[in-house]
Amino acid sequence: MLDRFIQQAIAQVVSEQWEPHFHPRSYGFRPQRSAHQAVRQLQADIRAGHRWVVDLDLEAFFDRVNHDRLMVRLKRHVPDGRLLRLINRYLKAGVRVGEAVQATTTGVPQGGPLSPVLANVVLDELDWELERRGHRFARYADDCVPRRHAREVYMST
Repeated sequence: MLDRFIQQAIAQVVSEQWEPHFHPRSYGFRPQRSAHQAVRQLQADIRAGHRWVVDLDLEAFFDRVNHDRLMVRLKRHVPDGRLLRLINRYLKAGVRVGEAVQATTTGVPQGGPLSPVLANVVLDELDWELERRGHRFARYADDCVPRRHAREVYMST
């Protein structure tokens, strides 16, 4: 319980500091945003004449987050070094497998309140790159991220 409480407190602080900077087409795990809004955004894009939709998902995204890259991104809007060290400790805490604890060198802790915010920090870079390249998209969590075999679906109106 204490661990979840601390993670929730960290998530609230990080979210507050990052929220103004997140891309407007990011909908997952953000205040006043939902999957329904992401769908409505895509529907509006289709009505505006954009006919191709590419369904993208990153396999095992939460397990593969690079800790160093995440920490560099966090530093952009989280000025408190003590908070950053605490987040890094959560990332490196390890996982219990049977009686042993295995080190965690990549990934974010899943199932806790902190991981969705950290995922948005990582994926925000993708969102801005997609915009820079002129793509219309709506991202919800780790969906709308490259997958090995992305499928293209023609959407008719």
